[in-house]
Amino acid sequence: MNYSLTQKQQKILDFIDEFNRRESMSPTIDEIAHCFRITSATVFAHLRALQRKGFIDRSSKARSLLLTRNQSPKHLSMNLSIPILGKISAGLPLFAEQNVEQTIQIDPAMLPWGTGGQRLYGLHVSGDSMINKGIHNGDLIIAKEQAAAEIGSIVIALVKDSDEATVKTFYLGDGKIELRPENEKYDSQYYNFDDVIIQGIVIALYRKYKN
Repeated sequence: MNYSLTQKQQKILDFIDEFNRRESMSPTIDEIAHCFRITSATVFAHLRALQRKGFIDRSSKARSLLLTRNQSPKHLSMNLSIPILGKISAGLPLFAEQNVEQTIQIDPAMLPWGTGGQRLYGLHVSGDSMINKGIHNGDLIIAKEQAAAEIGSIVIALVKDSDEATVKTFYLGDGKIELRPENEKYDSQYYNFDDVIIQGIVIALYRKYKN
């Protein structure tokens, strides 16, 4: 039996494992396709290959993917690999190669329940505009890719004609989007709906302490 995996097969296998552990069920074909931005037919092809190689078992039922863990203990990482993005521009896809500075490994237990299957990324914080939310200069925030936000969410937002993303609390008022800082030294900024692109919702904070 051929135990070697392509890079894409490895990523799909890790995604299935992470989704299973976080959601207590397997992802659907559509969820895998959405995560990797590939077609359902391509997902089926990868799953057939994984099944031939003995890494998964599956039936025709929904959410029936089963990892055969005894076949490949090496690939079942207990950590999530999260890309750290640098400058985000409106002209590039969020996860474009030009945006990715590095990747880090995060224990899923550090993240909120229910974020399994989400596209996650990290950003380094510059400035002190969010200190009242415990977010300080130099911190690394973890966000899930999401194009809409609930009132009061801490968002990663791109403002039209800006080359950098900003981290602020999201509110609505008087027909405009309010990006509110969490520091009394700064004022809220108000924008038309078409001038703001929500790139994600902050779900966690990762901070390294110096000895």
